[in-house]
Amino acid sequence: MLRKKIITQNILLGFLSWLIPFAVSFLFYKPGGELLVPYAAFKSSIMVVGTISGSYLLFRFFKFVDSDYLMNAVLVGWSWFAINILMDALILIPMMKTSFTEYFMSIGIGYFAIPTMSIAMGFLLNQKTK
Repeated sequence: MLRKKIITQNILLGFLSWLIPFAVSFLFYKPGGELLVPYAAFKSSIMVVGTISGSYLLFRFFKFVDSDYLMNAVLVGWSWFAINILMDALILIPMMKTSFTEYFMSIGIGYFAIPTMSIAMGFLLNQKTK
């Protein structure tokens, strides 16, 4: 039962790790689609939103984990990475009217922060429980 709850939380929180920055990004656009701030400021702001919300969501995820922290960290980090790339491929890339390569070099590469933060948390939790 606990494993099913961890899997459910992984998927739900992983989706939220994509949805929160995506939703916040709309605050930076006029109704016609014109950006209200310079692109660099927009990108930096969304990265900060993603880092803060992602850290909180990882904290929430690890409340359901009581062992094998590093293994769970690797699994959640890479699954959230995949969820974010998949959601962007389905929604953001068509909105941007760009190629996957251009998208990945501009935005997607930043998602490597997700497994990095997750694995760091898992490693820390493993060290704390020894």
